Amino acid sequence: MIKLERTSVMNFEGALRGARNPLNSWAKSDSKYDEKGNYILGEADLDLGRRLVSSGPDHRKFIRQIIVSVDITAPLYWWKEYDTYKVGTVANSCSTMHKIHSKEFSLDDFSHDRMSGTALTCLDSIIKCLEDARVKYNETKDKLYWNDMIQLLPSSYNQMRTCTLSYENLINIYCARRGHKLAEWHEVCDWIENLPYAKYLILPACKKNK
Repeated sequence: MIKLERTSVMNFEGALRGARNPLNSWAKSDSKYDEKGNYILGEADLDLGRRLVSSGPDHRKFIRQIIVSVDITAPLYWWKEYDTYKVGTVANSCSTMHKIHSKEFSLDDFSHDRMSGTALTCLDSIIKCLEDARVKYNETKDKLYWNDMIQLLPSSYNQMRTCTLSYENLINIYCARRGHKLAEWHEVCDWIENLPYAKYLILPACKKNK
């Protein structure tokens, strides 16, 4: 299970202006703001962007300035793989250490959408143990029960993080993960495909790398 919510994409204007700096070709820019305040890329700017992206990392530096903010809720086993992408990314997470004892454990706190019946039965038992430890910790403040929660917590536990990435980060993610066996990565790649101008500024880089 994975949820990607509250997506914001920023700084197309600054990024495309920077893309034209090397040849001082700002006069050729045909992008503009619409009546709603959205920055709409024109055909000339899109063509330039596509060509730079397809030419490789040395030529597509401008997409590092296109910034995406998104809230991602995903299981710990997925976050472990996401943490590969450290360079140029920022993430603020909900704190397991500080808040694990503050709410009742329930099945919805865990990714279980592809579990067998046997696994669901096991998870239910673990949830009951976690909840028992949580109640005892809140009653006694004995760290023994807090450690029980932390060390027993399955990797299917869902955590929400607010993430900031660039289109360059997203190229790396999309190219590397679109064929991954984890279903969560396929959902992330679907989300990337639907970002503004992704078919011009993200996907061509992966086609070139085939």
